[in-house]
Amino acid sequence: MNSYKSTMKACYAGYFTQAIINNLAPVFFVIFQKDYNITLTQLSWLIFINFGVQIITDLASVYLTDKLGCRKSVMLAHIASTIGLVCLGILPKIMPTPYIGLIIAIAIYAYGSGLIEVLVSPIVEALPTDNKSSAMSLLHSFYCWGQLIVVLFSTLIMKITGTGYWFILPLLWAIVPLINTFNFMRVPFAPMVSETDKIPLKKLLNSKTFIILLLLMLCAGATEMTISQWSSLFAEKGLGVTKVVGDLLGPCLFAFFMGSGRVIYGFFGSRMNLNLCLMCCGILGALCYLLTALSPSPVIALIGCALAGLASSLMWPGFISLAAERYPLAGTALFSLMAVSGDIGCTFGPYIAGIVADFVKNFTSLDKFFNVAPEQAGLKVGILTAVVFPFAVIILLKLLKNKQSQRKMHRPHKTQNRDVKKLRIARKEEK
Repeated sequence: MNSYKSTMKACYAGYFTQAIINNLAPVFFVIFQKDYNITLTQLSWLIFINFGVQIITDLASVYLTDKLGCRKSVMLAHIASTIGLVCLGILPKIMPTPYIGLIIAIAIYAYGSGLIEVLVSPIVEALPTDNKSSAMSLLHSFYCWGQLIVVLFSTLIMKITGTGYWFILPLLWAIVPLINTFNFMRVPFAPMVSETDKIPLKKLLNSKTFIILLLLMLCAGATEMTISQWSSLFAEKGLGVTKVVGDLLGPCLFAFFMGSGRVIYGFFGSRMNLNLCLMCCGILGALCYLLTALSPSPVIALIGCALAGLASSLMWPGFISLAAERYPLAGTALFSLMAVSGDIGCTFGPYIAGIVADFVKNFTSLDKFFNVAPEQAGLKVGILTAVVFPFAVIILLKLLKNKQSQRKMHRPHKTQNRDVKKLRIARKEEK
């Protein structure tokens, strides 16, 4: 495993890059509203485009990686991320319509993010580690620490220099994927499932268990991203604080709790029941959404918002681990389909919340009911709408458990067992 330490570090930086892509633009949402007169609905469209492009990329990646190979594909992902972040800082300033510039930049780096999501997880899954779910959880924790650092650093820089220089930050953050492009150029890769040994895609999609796992992944993405994408604006409008404090209290607290949950499981996961932990996450997520939306106290609502990070911490890596363990010969296709489903949730969760918020803020009766300003009332109802996702996680996990109890988990036939054994031996020899 020592020879793969550099590979693991490059994968950690890959998830850090994805955190930059998914969380940098939301830090600027209030600035975009003020400087470019962008509405909540238009901001929702930016979120939608980001994850929408990632979905398309996830679907296409199965064929792209077969042609280019894993190394070239992951390098291409980081090159696209670098170009997109540079465009985010430049295009809105030079284009006649800044909103179009934002769309172009987001579409480019979303392509890179989609490839990173599909490729980095199977690269780590292929490494000769003893506890796959713990390794996956630790890997995904770097997304959280990336989110925390991105928001903290960006917020503090804007506090020092002023929001008028926000466009410099994307240029600075573009250095991370640029450097990691060269990292992936030289790190070693472990043997992965060969084309001849892979489970056919059609067979995978015909499995009811896999469909349940895809739905769980969708709910995981929506549960995580709905509060994550709107937490900064929610904190500012709800508490009446400045942008700096809003960013620190919103996405930073969310990322801290999410990262902490993943690190704890990363180190102690071998002693924990993953299914039980995921069920607890679903229950806690539902409670946090209700607390955030219905609490009359802005401070308590913000606590619910932050703890939602802990609730969603194990969902994304946990469901990937369940799927990889259940279908060890699925190859890149499994990670691609899981990423597609997760990104659909990441797209529609925040988008639906934003659309509902924009629509509901015009109803004065709701302002009186929540005893808050119209825009804050809209955000509360938008978040309340999204409580369906953590509730769905609870129901789907119950269905998965019932299905497993009715018949034991499907085991590969003898030839597949031999293939899995060969793959494990090859990985052990790489230690």
